[in-house]
Amino acid sequence: MTFAEFEKLPEDDGPVYHELRHGELVSVAIPRLKHTGTRFRTRRQLEAQAPAGSFVESDFPFCPLPEYEYRIADVAYVSRERWEQADPEGQFRGAPDLVVEVVSPSNTTAEMLEKEKTCLENGAKEFWLVDAPRRQVKVSTPDGRTITYKSGASIPLPLFGEGKSIAVDAIFA
Repeated sequence: MTFAEFEKLPEDDGPVYHELRHGELVSVAIPRLKHTGTRFRTRRQLEAQAPAGSFVESDFPFCPLPEYEYRIADVAYVSRERWEQADPEGQFRGAPDLVVEVVSPSNTTAEMLEKEKTCLENGAKEFWLVDAPRRQVKVSTPDGRTITYKSGASIPLPLFGEGKSIAVDAIFA
């Protein structure tokens, strides 16, 4: 299925939403409250540090590749420059500067690795995998670097400006 065909489908309404992954329509379960809370706290922490004019949002739709991909980020950050260049009448093209995914019981390792790869190869400067049961956040960058931050640590926010960071524990409070 192409993205043009995907856009013609009726809007999601119910216990699932849909993504387009490599041309395949995929049903994704609506998250449970624990997942929603972790996502909410992550967004709030990022919003508090984000530069003026940038954009931080939950459930952020984007097209990392124009033809066969449509994804939803649990939380996304888009720089002011990229936000101003986006077509307000269309979907966000490419991956957001920062994509945050909160691990759900339904996620597979392969699925998360594939989403990380797709995002980092198509515009994301960082990809975070938030693991609430382990109270840790894995941060990956396009150059292949991965660092896992655990309870008690702070995650630096180089995309937000020098000296900015958020505490891992604030995400899981």
